[in-house]
Amino acid sequence: MKLGAVIITMGNRPDELRALLDSVAGQDGDRIEVVVVGNGAPVPDVPPGVRTVELPENLGIPGGRNVGIEAFGPAGTDVDALLFLDDDGYLPNTDTAELCRQAFEADPKLGIISFRIADPDTGVTQRRHVPRLRAADPMRSSRVTTFLGGANAVRSQVIAEAGPLPGEFFYAHEETDLAWRALDAGWMIDYRSDMVLNHPTTAPSRHAVYHRMVARNRVWLARRNLPAPLVPAYLGVWLLLTLLRRPSPPALKAWFGGFREGWRTPCGPRRPMRWRTVWRLTRLGRPPVI
Repeated sequence: MKLGAVIITMGNRPDELRALLDSVAGQDGDRIEVVVVGNGAPVPDVPPGVRTVELPENLGIPGGRNVGIEAFGPAGTDVDALLFLDDDGYLPNTDTAELCRQAFEADPKLGIISFRIADPDTGVTQRRHVPRLRAADPMRSSRVTTFLGGANAVRSQVIAEAGPLPGEFFYAHEETDLAWRALDAGWMIDYRSDMVLNHPTTAPSRHAVYHRMVARNRVWLARRNLPAPLVPAYLGVWLLLTLLRRPSPPALKAWFGGFREGWRTPCGPRRPMRWRTVWRLTRLGRPPVI
């Protein structure tokens, strides 16, 4: 099984990027071809053999990754699967790529693998980095309904069948959009605790646009993918959860601004999932209302 890797960068973490590239080059088995996308920024020096693409503007996380996918041919089909890795993380173990190959080869319906993200100093995996509702034990691998954007492997056939990441999202929830479309196409998603990306502990709210885009994209996600009766249920649950978390007044104002924007602006093509997919999501422990 031939693997490629897509890494997007803003060019502001050259040392971390080099550590990641070294960890990819050090993987057991066949060489992984790597494409680094400069998302509106020059790409720092990279080792020989690493391809680079420099974009004139920042297309956001999904837009930048989509450019990286196409560097491996239409829908990435020059390779069998693609690793998507954050530029400030690294693979601490040399067998991660081989574990990916073995997992995909053993299960023809496995379309996406979500890695475990661990802090390099403490080894702790944040609860938000376990892509399921029952997240107390990050060391338990399981079937899941979504995946982590900066630490995963996706079979290129999934992208060919389900489509690329939603570039218009720019940041937040693009993984769930692709995950739902992949599940609707019959693919499965695994969270694997033994496939690790080391990444410093961070808070998503460090991004200035976090609250607005999380809310806007949540509405877009529902409008694009859910059967009509589930759209108000899903968004009502998330509205309630947001209020229960008691964000600061500025954060709440930004959130409601994004929520309104999600209803008033185009969300891209609407392809509601089948009801049997809703049932699959429910059986996997996360019905698409939360």
